Amino acid sequence: MNFKMASYSLAIAVLCVAAGLGECTKGVDVSSSVSTSDLECLKNDGYEFIIVRAYRSLGSPDPDAVTTLANARNAGIKYADVYLFPCPKCSKSATVQVDEMVNALRNSSYGQIWLDIEGSEYWLGSASANQKFFAELLSAATSKKTTGVYASESQWSEIMGSGYTGGSGHQLWYAHYDNNPSFSDFRSFGGWNKPAIKQYAGDKSVCGAGVDLNYY
Repeated sequence: MNFKMASYSLAIAVLCVAAGLGECTKGVDVSSSVSTSDLECLKNDGYEFIIVRAYRSLGSPDPDAVTTLANARNAGIKYADVYLFPCPKCSKSATVQVDEMVNALRNSSYGQIWLDIEGSEYWLGSASANQKFFAELLSAATSKKTTGVYASESQWSEIMGSGYTGGSGHQLWYAHYDNNPSFSDFRSFGGWNKPAIKQYAGDKSVCGAGVDLNYY
């Protein structure tokens, strides 16, 4: 571990103690291939889970997901999930997109699916149309695996409408880049009163891998 990475890890540990959390359960999410050696480094640095992008916004399975999931298993990462970045504007239905992802991962081991709800430019022209697409996406995903939702308060409201609660029966992974690995900042939205995971920092380089940092 280099000095810069050690200093960053120490800073996160101090934040956890200051928030009264004891030791954080740290994890990462990735949108590109990560080698076994980099994942071994992450594990040794205390990162216990990984969430791998398995479907891309351009409307196809991520070809790196299978390899990264296998590498995570070989590196001894305890928990591995996947996330689906949908393409609502594509000609493929939400159900087809879920099926494509699951079929691409048929020989891979992973825990659950997270639906990535962000980027209004990727979505449809109205909240009602977005809600319909999301409902189909959620139904298709939950028929395959336990499914959660990734969103931020601002993105969810912009895409789905502030009063829409169609995902609230499922776990929430929320984004707020405050570099604080705790839920102390969380405010209820979309019908969620508590989160499962927080993405607290983005676009970091740790152990040679490009990652976002998460806490639960």
